[in-house]
Amino acid sequence: MSEWHVVSFSGGKDSTAMLLRMLEIGMRVDEIIFCDTGVEFPQMYEHVDKVERYIGREITRLKDDHDFEYYLLHHRYTPRFKIGLEKSNSIGYSWPSMRKRWCTAHFKRDAIKKHLAGRENVIHYIGIAADEQQRVKDKRYPLVEWRWTEADALKYCYDKGFDWGGLYKIFRRVSCWCCPLQRISECRKLRKHFPELWETLRRWDNATWQTFKPGWTVDELDARFAREEEAAAAQMSLFDTA
Repeated sequence: MSEWHVVSFSGGKDSTAMLLRMLEIGMRVDEIIFCDTGVEFPQMYEHVDKVERYIGREITRLKDDHDFEYYLLHHRYTPRFKIGLEKSNSIGYSWPSMRKRWCTAHFKRDAIKKHLAGRENVIHYIGIAADEQQRVKDKRYPLVEWRWTEADALKYCYDKGFDWGGLYKIFRRVSCWCCPLQRISECRKLRKHFPELWETLRRWDNATWQTFKPGWTVDELDARFAREEEAAAAQMSLFDTA
């Protein structure tokens, strides 16, 4: 039975570099899959379209029947995600966490599993760089085999003309903009550069039962960042008048 070679394409630097290089050296690619979470940065969707035009191949876009807001605020959870949800009264998963990554399950793993159901001998390629080998499991990881680091992958993409509209000049990671697992420093950048997305984050956080980050609501982070800006402005004012 013939194999089916599938590339998981998140749109980030690692999966982009992997895909472009695989095609460049003539590796077999039967299908390219992009799992659309619905909460990617606008520049990421532009990047996916740009890659599709560049390679001259269709990228399969997979999307769940429900959006992020539905699962966050309204979905009645199943036992699979019961841990840590007792306070929710069964309504809405609330924010994902390391123990409760429902977003990855619904928008990626389940979507891919459903799409590939019935296919056998699937060879699955994942874009994990050589300096992240601790994440390697049971798939194929060309970047690890090539010993390409994250920095190598980003430079390769930049050399090919892909810049994500400057996202990597701002953020360390350019995955879902509403991810509560991102560092507080990344939240600070989101508030500064994407105020409209930040306001959506505040609205969602005020509507759910669990704080966005442990010990921090989005409103509290907003107040913290505002104080930091005021302090920085005051310090700058002292230098200006000195």
